[in-house]
Amino acid sequence: MDLDSRRLQQLLAQTHHYPEAVVLKAETTSTNDDVREIAQKGIKSALVCSARQTQGRGQHQRPWVSPEGNIYLSTLLQTGTAIDGRLALEIALNILQCPSLQPLKLQVKWPNDLYSHQGKWGGILVEPITAQQAIIGVGINIYQIHDVLDQSVTSLTQLGLAQTDLMQLIAELYHAIQQAGEWFSHGSHQLANRFNHHAAFLNDMVYFEHHQGIAEGKFIGIQNDGAVTLQIADESHTFYQGRLRRQQ
Repeated sequence: MDLDSRRLQQLLAQTHHYPEAVVLKAETTSTNDDVREIAQKGIKSALVCSARQTQGRGQHQRPWVSPEGNIYLSTLLQTGTAIDGRLALEIALNILQCPSLQPLKLQVKWPNDLYSHQGKWGGILVEPITAQQAIIGVGINIYQIHDVLDQSVTSLTQLGLAQTDLMQLIAELYHAIQQAGEWFSHGSHQLANRFNHHAAFLNDMVYFEHHQGIAEGKFIGIQNDGAVTLQIADESHTFYQGRLRRQQ
């Protein structure tokens, strides 16, 4: 066992959330795929981290650019209730509470982006296995990435994280995901208030791309069930699936 693996296991033990399988890799195709293989062997809890991914993916199978040096991790999460869109929101909100990230001014962009005023610094992918079990993938830009053309991106280093203890942050992220599962399993109490406090684009004019087209209006936050609310003319409209973009 190398020093990083030993230290990560020690840090995980301190969080009281310790997975059955802990795997650190230099390179992999996708950490979500690695966790899926582990789950198929009957293991109930796992954490896989890789320094680089060759076939990383985000929501709707979009490629996730995964150069070496950032954090790419996946884990199994068991919930006490059927999984829905609120889970990704809970995970994002709990990640913002990681001690290492507390000094930074961070946001969440619906439905699954870790965001800031400078752009996206991370993302979350929830891939359900059963009604109450999912693979959770998290990608974090420690350093700036390039070749992303459809949105603004940034990194924790650019946002002011002076020193990065990767093993410490990975342990905190794993703990945050498990905590998010508990919030979700207990009904996501006051989700709207908690999310809207950190919401990117709140009260901005936005485009909302959905299956019927594009809606334009003011983003006035989410509801407790996780739905986006836009003010269009003098009426409120809610949406459950789609993509939110700020108007330039």
